[in-house]
Amino acid sequence: MRRPGLFRALPLDPYIAALLGTVLVAVLLPVRGSAADAMEGVTKGAVALLFFLYGARLSTREALEGMRHWRLHLTVLACTFLVFPVLGLATRGLVPQVLTPQLYHGLLFLCLVPSTVQSSIAFTSIARGNVAAAICAGSFSSLVGIVVTPLLAALLLGGSGGGFSLDSLLGIVLQLLVPFLAGQLARPWVGGFLTRHRKVLGRVDRGSVLLVVYTAFSAGMVRGIWHQVNIWRLLALLAVEAVLLAVMLALTGHGARRMGFGREDRIAITFAGSKKSLAAGLPMATVLFGAEASLAVLPLMLFHQLQLMVCAVLAKRYAREVEDAPGEGVRTAATPANSPAT
Repeated sequence: MRRPGLFRALPLDPYIAALLGTVLVAVLLPVRGSAADAMEGVTKGAVALLFFLYGARLSTREALEGMRHWRLHLTVLACTFLVFPVLGLATRGLVPQVLTPQLYHGLLFLCLVPSTVQSSIAFTSIARGNVAAAICAGSFSSLVGIVVTPLLAALLLGGSGGGFSLDSLLGIVLQLLVPFLAGQLARPWVGGFLTRHRKVLGRVDRGSVLLVVYTAFSAGMVRGIWHQVNIWRLLALLAVEAVLLAVMLALTGHGARRMGFGREDRIAITFAGSKKSLAAGLPMATVLFGAEASLAVLPLMLFHQLQLMVCAVLAKRYAREVEDAPGEGVRTAATPANSPAT
């Protein structure tokens, strides 16, 4: 979907603009009291629906076929759930001079979130990379992340991250994993419907995430946690995330080359292994962090916008390399209709 001329000139992704608008509404009009309790119930239902749709959309047959490229997928998973967390733990030395403890917990949680699907596919396609591998890598990362992200959060964040406990993990299972598995089981009956109404359901996805953001930031306003963060802390957080993204792009790009992957596969690894999913991370944060979720998701929201802007430039640079060397064959595929906003 094309943006109007004015918005095409802006670096801000429309979905991020909607998220920021939702945060502003939550700041000005936070939900309170019994209405907050009702909103929390609605949000839980929306998150369960979101993960049901994730499960119903994932083609088991395509996933199994994609496993033949196991070296690439293991590389992406290692970047997402091993290298990223190690780098996140290394930022502990920036507390409290650069980052507050709450922002550090959010930054570390960002490092535990699975990779994206849509944006990895879109940027890999623009760069003339291995789109099929990007599809499978993003899908595998999302699937693994439903289990691994909460476990890593419980292990690395512990009680300091928002009261992690067996109850928190049980909440993840009931609110995320069970709907996801239910979606997988229901796929033979609902898969065709989901394919025919992909654009409409994409709006349901994004609407659910916006609802999660509004509920989380409303709770933060009511609790007064925003007094703990100022503009200088936010700028420092953005600088740390810029360094984190640059390191991961360098590691994925040069590391894939050293491991002997071809150009198309290196592109898929670079984009799938360096990004984090906003759509998967926000619902998980609300379950894991509870009332502290607003500060926990802030680093993820900033990183998401940063990765979109940087990877858009990088993908176009890769594409120009192909145009300058027309004799090199590349594997291409159509870019998904939805913009890269997951």
